[in-house]
Amino acid sequence: MAFLTRKEYGELKGWSKQHISKLILNHRLVLDEAGLIDVDASEQFLAMTRDPSKVGVTARHAQDKQRTAVPQPVPVQQFVAVAQPAIPDYQRSRARREHAQAEQIESQVRKENGSLVEADVVDKAAFEAGRMLRDLLLGMPPQIAPELVAMTDPWDIEKHLTAAIRRTLEDAERMSASDLSRALTTKS
Repeated sequence: MAFLTRKEYGELKGWSKQHISKLILNHRLVLDEAGLIDVDASEQFLAMTRDPSKVGVTARHAQDKQRTAVPQPVPVQQFVAVAQPAIPDYQRSRARREHAQAEQIESQVRKENGSLVEADVVDKAAFEAGRMLRDLLLGMPPQIAPELVAMTDPWDIEKHLTAAIRRTLEDAERMSASDLSRALTTKS
């Protein structure tokens, strides 16, 4: 287990003092109590947390450092081999996180547009509409009973009952539509 100072580790890796400080601030280097860098643990942690999409950039920088006076063309196969992700789970987890964030934003937009509502609000409005319809229908017999007593023709009674039920249902429809609209537009 080797421990190096920040300067020594930077020289070993060929990194600037600022880059080492940035890695420490981002908690990507493992330090001991004295502030020395644990080289083995840091290398492992850097490999685990490395962004695989930047492997090609790292390879190009390494090649730039190794160039001689006459630049050598780099075969395409090297870039393809280097571009293989060291940790495939990083990209999958990043994609899952971004997908979840996109879904969350999409649902927020749909809520604001009114095409998505909360289930509790709809359940409450449906319950209240059902209760109102029940109350209207149960209140109908006392209202029309005196009119039906005087009728003797079954056809007239049926027409009268049908008209009364239709009026009650139309009233319920108007009332429940306005109540539902009000319930859905009310912000919780």
